Amino acid sequence: MTNILAFDLGASSGRAILGRLVDGKIEVEELHRFPNDPVQVGNRLHWDILRLYHEIKQGLLKAKHRGIELQSMAIDSWAVDFGFIGKNGELTGNPYHYRDPHTEGAMESVFSIVPADVIFSKTGIQFQPFNTIFQLHALKQANSPMLLEGGRLLMIPDLLRYFLTGNMHNEFSNATTTQLFNPALGDWDDELLAKLDFPRSWFSDVLKPGTEAGMLQASVCEELGVPSIPVYAVAEHDTGSAVAAVPATDKSFAYLSCGTWSLIGTEVNQPVIHELAQTMNFTNEGGVAGTYRLLKNIMGLWILQECRREWEREGKSYSFPELVQLAGEVNPLSVFIDPDDSLFLPTGDMPARIKQYCQRTGQQAPESTGEIVRCILESLALKYRYAFEWTEKLSGQSMSGLHMVGGGIQNTLLCQWTANAIGKTVWAGPSEGSAIGNLIVQWIAQGEFSDVWEARKAIRDSFPMTVYEPEESKAWKDAYDRFCVLTGIEI
Repeated sequence: MTNILAFDLGASSGRAILGRLVDGKIEVEELHRFPNDPVQVGNRLHWDILRLYHEIKQGLLKAKHRGIELQSMAIDSWAVDFGFIGKNGELTGNPYHYRDPHTEGAMESVFSIVPADVIFSKTGIQFQPFNTIFQLHALKQANSPMLLEGGRLLMIPDLLRYFLTGNMHNEFSNATTTQLFNPALGDWDDELLAKLDFPRSWFSDVLKPGTEAGMLQASVCEELGVPSIPVYAVAEHDTGSAVAAVPATDKSFAYLSCGTWSLIGTEVNQPVIHELAQTMNFTNEGGVAGTYRLLKNIMGLWILQECRREWEREGKSYSFPELVQLAGEVNPLSVFIDPDDSLFLPTGDMPARIKQYCQRTGQQAPESTGEIVRCILESLALKYRYAFEWTEKLSGQSMSGLHMVGGGIQNTLLCQWTANAIGKTVWAGPSEGSAIGNLIVQWIAQGEFSDVWEARKAIRDSFPMTVYEPEESKAWKDAYDRFCVLTGIEI
């Protein structure tokens, strides 16, 4: 029996998941769970990176106190955000949160130096205002003290790995999300870096998922009273880990990693980089075993999470199951939003913004809590159909259904409505996709599985999957037509 640890850090919480292989079956156990709350300081929104590091140490301590002998560990998290390590080996500033507004105007400024089509042709990454390329440009324009001479850029898992091991590396799946990595070259794009005046010295060597990135350093082992173990670079972008854990049987499959963000796409051997992919703002992010994830980012359950926070501020506390129940009690397919409208990106009063969007598009704004929740979930399901169909077109594949993984699959209404919207089967599971993907890449590196497909079979054999068949097809087809007109999306 092997025991390994996956630290899976999401945009709202983190967890330490213990993984065991027992007779070829995967067993997982949550050892430690903790909030990941951003911190507002003045006008800036930061990640509390040292708190996250502290919680990782708590996870190691909990394994120790249980008498669990660990063989290895790895970390995955969200993408695009980073910290800088100065020449003295110390963090130069608290990492900014991708929802911080310091990147306002950065995209246009970058495009005045390097045109958008050139950037896409080099990187294959969709344009989002918070991408690393725009964050770095904004910091340079502001003469940020974070960018000290001789500094090294480390993405969030890279940074935490550095704290643990003392080694500085960039991992492939997260490096691709920076919009500075060239998949044709298999390395950072020196021409792009030079044009934007980003020193090459900021960037480290790029490790493939499954590479041993170092050992727990002596100071950590001494502090915690634990033995040194290998720390692996897995697919450290959590979506990369989630896709690795999709229990597909067919090499042509569609996935939806459903959580704070929704990411829908397919796995391809080569990035799809052409004008239509750029026009549709699809992205090509690194995956495991040299694959790429052709996908579309959708705002996801962030909108519902932020509504819930606003209601709590007003003194109305709802659990997520209660919100789903309220949504099921109101009239269906009445009012829609485009989840990816820029109105919904920042923190704030999300119910008011939903009403504002509906008024702007000539719809009767939802009033009750249930109506607002139903509007969000149905709109997400309809946007999933849009992204699903474009995934098929851009990849040249026809998909028999959609694999949903991640915490969002606990929302059974969303799963059923997604099946209704796409008109095809939805297979939901596992819910801890990112953590399980993290675990299997460690096991592949250790020779426990021969490749990701053997690991995917073990996942199918180890975790239950719920199947949703489409219902009410005409109502949902009519709703999709109205949704496309109201939101103005291109079909």
